[in-house]
Amino acid sequence: MKKHNYSAGPCILPQEVFEKSAQAILDFNNSGLSILEISHRSKDFVAVMDEARALVLELLGLEGKGYEVLFLGGGASMQFLMAPYNLMKVNGKAAYLDTGTWASGAIKEAKHFGETVVVASSKSENYNHIPKSYIIPADADYFHCTSNNTIFGTQMKSFPEVNVPLVCDMSSDIFSRVLDFSKFDLIYAGAQKNMGPAGATLVVVKTEILGKTGRTIPSILDYQQHVSKESMYNTPPVFPVYASLLTLQWLKKLGGISAIEKINETKANLLYTEIDRNPLFKGTAAKEDRSNMNATFLLNDKVHQEKFDAMWKAAGISGLAGHRSVGGYRASMYNAMPIESVQVLVDVMQQLESKI
Repeated sequence: MKKHNYSAGPCILPQEVFEKSAQAILDFNNSGLSILEISHRSKDFVAVMDEARALVLELLGLEGKGYEVLFLGGGASMQFLMAPYNLMKVNGKAAYLDTGTWASGAIKEAKHFGETVVVASSKSENYNHIPKSYIIPADADYFHCTSNNTIFGTQMKSFPEVNVPLVCDMSSDIFSRVLDFSKFDLIYAGAQKNMGPAGATLVVVKTEILGKTGRTIPSILDYQQHVSKESMYNTPPVFPVYASLLTLQWLKKLGGISAIEKINETKANLLYTEIDRNPLFKGTAAKEDRSNMNATFLLNDKVHQEKFDAMWKAAGISGLAGHRSVGGYRASMYNAMPIESVQVLVDVMQQLESKI
């Protein structure tokens, strides 16, 4: 039976990425060696890293605009630490928008480096919306936001105009929609949503914002060190970078971000229309802030939970349970999720309705 993978991450990836990755594990570039065992300094892997970094800039429309691309370890959570280390001045301050669990984690780390101003938060409403009206201090060293909130199913549909560096955690919706990425001075994202397997973290940084903190930064946490070594300061996550390259190639062949955005909007509209129509279900996020990546919803009556759970599992659906902290259901519809899988979920929801 075909599986329909709604996991929030690590998540679904294109089938051709699995196939090419599997072949590279056995024999990479007809070298007789596995991608898992080749030197990261070898000509073959340096070519992978160079192409991956270049393709990120191409897809984001940032070529020749002063940005550098890094593939690092440590997950996006490491960037909660690295961003303030590299951007917050000694005795400085930073501004943060609190829209969910991961934004809250970033705020916690920033407090180790200086004054951290939370300009707005939706925590008191269980993060069911994105705050809209807030003031960013003009003297902040940077403003940090999280573009998509996987746990609560909300997504920023617009970003504030700021006169300070704009930093964004795009872990769960990067490469999924068209944005003016040149508005951002630092973008970071864990690979395991739309770009590749867990183990690599993407950082896209405008180099002119670096080196201004007045603090000594440990080398392994210093963006400038990683930039100067072209993302090879230490051994990079070789296999996740290779799989990410394959995913970026797949996206380019599909038509790039503008093409996948249309597909993602179609998938999200299909599911949200059913959530709103079906009297057995209700969405949990404010409609104007609903995420195209992560649709969160509940049964209106938990008495139907056992039946619904059995039905979606029997249909080959996997990973639909909501995050343990909120419960309910979460349908993660990342780039590689085919619309046919969304239709399977909608069909099951309609079948449940017909049985009640």
